[in-house]
Amino acid sequence: MLNKEERQQLIALINHEVIPAIGCTEPIAVALCTARATELLGKCPEQIEVLLSANVLKNAMGVGIPGTGMIGLPIAIALGALVGKSEYQLEVLRDVTPEAVEAGKTFIDEKRIAIGLKEDITEKLYIEIRTVAGDEEAVAIIAGGHTNFVYLTKNGTAELDNRTTTANQEETTDVPLSLARVWEFAMESPVEELRFILETKRLNKDAAEVSLQGNYGHAIGRTMREARDCKIMGDSIFTRLLSYTSAACDARMAGAKIPVMSNSGSGNQGIAATLPVAVYAEEIGATEEQTIRALTLSHLTVIYIKQSLGRLSALCGCVVAATGSSCGITYLMGGGYDEVVSAVKNMIANLTGMICDGAKPSCAMKLMSGVSTAVMSALMAMNGRCVTSVEGIIDDDVDRSIQNLTRIGRDAMNETDRIVLDIMTHKS
Repeated sequence: MLNKEERQQLIALINHEVIPAIGCTEPIAVALCTARATELLGKCPEQIEVLLSANVLKNAMGVGIPGTGMIGLPIAIALGALVGKSEYQLEVLRDVTPEAVEAGKTFIDEKRIAIGLKEDITEKLYIEIRTVAGDEEAVAIIAGGHTNFVYLTKNGTAELDNRTTTANQEETTDVPLSLARVWEFAMESPVEELRFILETKRLNKDAAEVSLQGNYGHAIGRTMREARDCKIMGDSIFTRLLSYTSAACDARMAGAKIPVMSNSGSGNQGIAATLPVAVYAEEIGATEEQTIRALTLSHLTVIYIKQSLGRLSALCGCVVAATGSSCGITYLMGGGYDEVVSAVKNMIANLTGMICDGAKPSCAMKLMSGVSTAVMSALMAMNGRCVTSVEGIIDDDVDRSIQNLTRIGRDAMNETDRIVLDIMTHKS
């Protein structure tokens, strides 16, 4: 059993990775970096120069910005400069008002913002902002994590410079994990130490319920409910899992000013790691302790997989998040560690290779696909069915199977990333 120090280390890791966010994390991180550069400058910038890694650019192009009714980076950058507060972290645009949006539109119309691709970097999460007013300038750089500042300078005088230590400094928060260790922590820790994880259920379920009353994005969640009412897919636990999960994503990707609990820098990952588990627990009448342990298992599994995959990759984050929720659902079905291992292998055998083509309203459809696979993988596991090591990339060892998944997403799909971005930036 893990000792108290080890448990506290893992609790700190979860609290570091599972945090509230308003809006898609890539454009919000760009707004955060802009806000910090503006604060360093000490005045409203006349010009803002933005250089981004390809993955950040891809994920920020087609998503709604909270409180604006607008899509894309320019308004996020303008508002980061005009009303953003870096102390709010991923809620940097919390103070957006209609008046600020109008001022942001003027800022854009005056062509004060220049956005480009940062060349010759290996870091997939990289944001560089240069704010200029008269003969003064300030530069802020985020790298490795959505809130991880590695460089801050004003007029050539550096306040912070961690660029040479590591390009991915935030990864130093990683704690060595295996699936067995994740299971042990979630199952054996005193439940009072884990109770904080219920906030993920509250925040993400609230987002889903607001969405189901509105008309956000492609309204995938509402479409699922209408399909139920039309008796196409039926009214079941399964359809309610799909409806709630996709609804929360609908609202988030459309730019609704609704906070969600993120995981490893992604709100969609937080949604997909939380809602399938939380809704299933409610539907079967699980105890509070069972719900807490299932949510902890799901979220820490996602954190574990992301440790080797990285913050951003060509692999859709719903693959990882739905794998976490499949573990939580398997536990709630009465499964033990062996069944959870089978569920993970079943997930990797099915969803590996789903591409990330940026953050956008249709991400809700991918979350629905991920949750569907999560439920089926759990059912197979509970029936003693598991994809074997003679099939594809699955290994007898579950941790090696996970490493095979992340190796493909982190390394093998780099060319996929390049081509996806090329397609996205060269549409007629």
